Amino acid sequence: MLPLLRFDQVSVTVQQKSLLTNINLALYNGDKAVLCGKSGSGKSSVLRTLLGLHPVTSGTVFFQESALTPSTVQNIRSCSAFIGQEPILGADNVRQAMLLPFQFKSHRDRKPTEDQLIEVLNRLQLAATLLNQESSRISGGEKQRIALARGLLLGKKLYLLDEVTSALDTESKQAVFEVLSDPALTVLSVTHDPEWLERCSIIFQLEAGRLIQEKRNEYTGH
Repeated sequence: MLPLLRFDQVSVTVQQKSLLTNINLALYNGDKAVLCGKSGSGKSSVLRTLLGLHPVTSGTVFFQESALTPSTVQNIRSCSAFIGQEPILGADNVRQAMLLPFQFKSHRDRKPTEDQLIEVLNRLQLAATLLNQESSRISGGEKQRIALARGLLLGKKLYLLDEVTSALDTESKQAVFEVLSDPALTVLSVTHDPEWLERCSIIFQLEAGRLIQEKRNEYTGH
C-alpha cells in the first residue's frame, strides 16, 4: 500500500529561521497520527507545510504520490480539513457558517438538509438550537466541533488538527474521538492530550524541528 502523504528529507527555513530539518514521515489511509514535542519543536510547522503555507527549502512533500508544489497544493487542500485552536467560522450565525462552503460551485450539489445539519451536530454532542446562535457567542470548543462537522459534511477524508480537544469536556471529547475513529478518515494531529495519544496509531516525536522518534502501534499493519 502506498502512503497517502509522505515527507522525504523535508527542510523548511522561513526568514532565515530553520523550522524543520530533514523530516521523513509517512501516513497511510486510515492512520491516526499525532505530532508531539515542546513548544517550538515544529509540530504546527509540519501541518502548515502540508497545506503549502510554508515553502519547502529542500526535500519533497508527496500527497497521493504526487509532489506538492504551488501548482498542486490545491489537491491536498481540497481533500483535507484543517482545524485549529480557534477556527474562523466566517459567518454571522452557526447555520450560515455550516452552509458557507456549499455556496461555492464545487460543493453546491452537496448542500446538506436541515436534518443532516442536526444529525452531524448531534454526533459531536452539539444541540440543534446552536444553529441559530451568533458565531461570536459560542465557545472555542464549540467552534472546533462546528469546523469538524463542516468537514464531515464536505466529505473530507484527511483531518489536520491543532489541539482540538484542549477546550472540550469529557463527553464532548469522547464524541470527537468516536467520529474520528472512522477507518475511512486519516488524521494528523498536534496535541498534548494523553487520552488522544493513547488512541493514535502513530506518534511522531519532534525536537527543535527534527523528528527524533516514531512509534507505530503494532495493529496498524504498515
